[in-house]
Amino acid sequence: MFDKVKDLYNLQKQAKQVKKELAAIHIEAEVDGVVAVVSAEQEIISITIPDELLAVEKKTRLTKAIIEATKKATKKAQEIAAEKMKGIMGGMGFPGM
Repeated sequence: MFDKVKDLYNLQKQAKQVKKELAAIHIEAEVDGVVAVVSAEQEIISITIPDELLAVEKKTRLTKAIIEATKKATKKAQEIAAEKMKGIMGGMGFPGM
């Protein structure tokens, strides 16, 4: 019983460490000049828009580029987070990990 509690405590410690690591990882993705940066925790850090896309007639293209760049960066963040957590969960002997 004590070993299970100890294992859970160690798992919690490892998860906190991974969370800290994920916050420090920034993923950048670019679509049509729009650059989105997200953390591996999937928080948007910044969005950079080139001046030529700020013209009113390009509003639709800009909107699509922002959405796509953010999706692209978030997807990569999810992959990194899943890979980091896989190491912890696999070490605990959970099935399918």
